[in-house]
Amino acid sequence: MGQVTIYLDETIEKKMNSIVQNSHLSKSKWVANLIHEKVSHEWPESVTKLSGAWKDFPSAEELRDNFSEDLQRENI
Repeated sequence: MGQVTIYLDETIEKKMNSIVQNSHLSKSKWVANLIHEKVSHEWPESVTKLSGAWKDFPSAEELRDNFSEDLQRENI
């Protein structure tokens, strides 16, 4: 398993510490999760769970059924 050393300014470190404390994870695990999210080539589980959550979007023909006939263009 690889190790990485990072340097943070005081403001960022305080924000990170607050978030990590609320997440109940170690700093290492929290940073590893962020990196995993950035390099992952799969959709997050929260996105895949949305499959089927709404009905399919109508086709172009269905959308155009409600349009009236086009008006004739003006000659310029």
